Amino acid sequence: MTSPSDKRASGNPAKQAQIDLTVKQQREQKRQEKLAEYQKQVARRKRGKLVWWVVGSTAALAVVGLVVASFAFAPAPPPSYQAGNSTGLEIDGVQSFDNRSDHVQGTVTYDQTPPAGGPHNPMWLNCGVYTEPQQNENAVHALEHGAIWITYDPERVDQAGIDALKAVMPSSYALLSPYPGMDTPIAVSAWDHQLKVDSADDPRIAEFFTEYWRSQNAPEPNAPCSGGVNGPGRA
Repeated sequence: MTSPSDKRASGNPAKQAQIDLTVKQQREQKRQEKLAEYQKQVARRKRGKLVWWVVGSTAALAVVGLVVASFAFAPAPPPSYQAGNSTGLEIDGVQSFDNRSDHVQGTVTYDQTPPAGGPHNPMWLNCGVYTEPQQNENAVHALEHGAIWITYDPERVDQAGIDALKAVMPSSYALLSPYPGMDTPIAVSAWDHQLKVDSADDPRIAEFFTEYWRSQNAPEPNAPCSGGVNGPGRA
């Protein structure tokens, strides 16, 4: 009985050499096959890492892009003014008055158009942006609390102008509403003070806010500008 090793042996030296060569070739072939398979595995791992790197990098760039876009396209915060910052600044075109501040019922005939103070309704108009004309008597009460009221003639101020007026408004104690029939495109009113301008881009509007917003010279400077009444067209 012969062993497996005997089958590979041959008494013929030439035949034996051929057998030995075949065994070596088979071993080399297996080695090459293992090496090729290993290289394929390495290549697959590299491709996988590359794909994940590309995906990760793309996702990271997308996140960065979203963050940048959120800052770039976010609406600008409303401007801020110092409450009670009345310094006596001389603003060209500002008119000053001496109005009563009593509470009354019914309609009031005011000395100014729009009014910049005077007798008014016991309920104040809540501050904010309105797309429709407001009741004078309620808006004047908001002026009594230190608010500033921007009014515009809708026939002479377009949407771009309205947006420019919104941009100068602080987040509180400010009113914006149309006021048909004014003798000027835009009027900015605080208690006993008023500025009339032709353009929403007039820098004096911001100066007016700086000087008169929440002025301590208003009859009730620390009273609220919310909790009153909402007029029609509250935005």
